[in-house]
Amino acid sequence: MQKVYYLSTCDTCKRVMNEIEIPSSFIKQDIKVQGISEDELTELFNLTNSYEDLFSRRAKLYQERNLKNEELLEEDFKNLILEHYTFLKRPVIVNNDKIFIGSSKKTVAAAKESIHSNK
Repeated sequence: MQKVYYLSTCDTCKRVMNEIEIPSSFIKQDIKVQGISEDELTELFNLTNSYEDLFSRRAKLYQERNLKNEELLEEDFKNLILEHYTFLKRPVIVNNDKIFIGSSKKTVAAAKESIHSNK
C-alpha cells in the first residue's frame, strides 16, 4: 500500500507532501473529508505496534479535554483517533511495509528516501 493520510487545511502537511514530492501513484486521503476507519487504523497499528505513536498530543482537543493529566492506554489512543480526526498525528505516509508519522526533519528525510529509492 502506498498512501498518505493528511489534512488539506494543514500547512505543515502541505509543506511535507511538497518537500517529499509524493508520487501520483500514492492514494491521498484527507482525513477531514474521509475519516480514518477502524480497519485503516488497524493497518497503521500493524506497522507501528502502537496507537500512541499515531496520536497527536498537539491536537487542540487534547488540550481542551485536559488529557495530559490522564493515564491513557493503547485502547484509549485508538478510540480517540477514531472519535476525531484531529487526534491522528499527521501526515502519516505508508510506503508498502514502511510507515512515517509526523513532520520532523528526520521523518521527512526518511520518507523521501524510501519513496524515491523505489523508482
